[in-house]
Amino acid sequence: MYEFYPYYTNDGSVGLFSPEADDIYHSTYGALTEAYQKFVLPLNLKKFIETNSEIKILDICFGIGYNTKSFLNNFIEIINNDTIYTNNIKYNYKIDTNNKKYKIFVHAIDKDKNLALLSPFFKSFSKNISKENSKSEFLNHNEKIKHLLKEKAAANFSLKKEVNILLLEKIYKKIDKSILEILKSKQYKRFFDNGVIDFYGYLKYLDDRNQGYKNKLAFLHNIYYKYISFCNKNALKYLKSLDFNFKLSIDDARKILKSDNNVYNFIFLDAFTPNKCPCLWTIDFFKLLYNLLDDNGMILTYSTSALVRNTFLNAGFNVGKIYLNSANKFIGTIAVKNKSLITYSDSINSNIINKYELSEYDLGLMKTKAGIFYRDENLTLDNETILNAHKKDVDNSNLISSSKYIKMFKDK
Repeated sequence: MYEFYPYYTNDGSVGLFSPEADDIYHSTYGALTEAYQKFVLPLNLKKFIETNSEIKILDICFGIGYNTKSFLNNFIEIINNDTIYTNNIKYNYKIDTNNKKYKIFVHAIDKDKNLALLSPFFKSFSKNISKENSKSEFLNHNEKIKHLLKEKAAANFSLKKEVNILLLEKIYKKIDKSILEILKSKQYKRFFDNGVIDFYGYLKYLDDRNQGYKNKLAFLHNIYYKYISFCNKNALKYLKSLDFNFKLSIDDARKILKSDNNVYNFIFLDAFTPNKCPCLWTIDFFKLLYNLLDDNGMILTYSTSALVRNTFLNAGFNVGKIYLNSANKFIGTIAVKNKSLITYSDSINSNIINKYELSEYDLGLMKTKAGIFYRDENLTLDNETILNAHKKDVDNSNLISSSKYIKMFKDK
């Protein structure tokens, strides 16, 4: 049976570890929190949907879908004028939708089919993370992660369970026996939501009976109330406001995007770190992304490295950085064509997230050896070849080292 390595992160959401990359998919401080802070809040989504009714999103390295699910969750909060609590601060999203019908298209790309298809089934929250994680044989042998985890979850954000249902409704026909085997496994049972599993069973039952449904809204409305007890009275309201289309591609993102003719408003770049997966951080891949991004679009990534920022600049983007006020640190990078999008902060999220242009220090660091970017001219090279070529570029470079630059800058 397919094996993966889940655990509960400190905000009660499920995170994953990859033995192959020897890296985590999600920060231990919270998988959902990370998605919100680094990928969703910097979008200024409220301002965007005041003047746009169609949104196209490219989610590179979809994994188990936190970035897409957090986006959908935030969208639902905004169009329904929800009151939410974030970091113990109360916010009211106020927007006049004029009963507008919004269209959202998400193109999700990942090489791991199993994880992508399991994405709707993961629990949104577990309070007693210490108790749940204590049952994990994987964590008991991975002190590197275990020592970072807390006793009880501290949720900064909450994910509506309807979001998983929306996602499942788009991909359930792709689910095969191997996925069902994982869902039934005792090894992973505590990480999955039984309500969503039951919903899948009912969808499959209808398909098997060849009954289908003519009225999607009425059908889902009945399922929400009759079969899925956790869904509340707002479920139908969400669906009436949303025309959601989801495309899942299982392959190398470089190959997929070469033939992609879409122009995206938002691109989430959530690949493993550059030294683990350099093929998705090259100057050539970023130039491809430049052609796929709308003139008023944004690329968001968690990386703050000089290499990544210099690569974005050399691919033609304007580059900024994402600042987390509560932690007093920079947590990500934004790349845009329209420079004015970097410094804008809305009245709701500015207490949590701000965006700034790169500083003199940042720009100088990018001119050191640390800023030398990866190359993959035909978008076909394997990671090892890219890394080896990059090492040669660094070794043969006359640029100063990053350590020397940092010392010089501090001594000014």
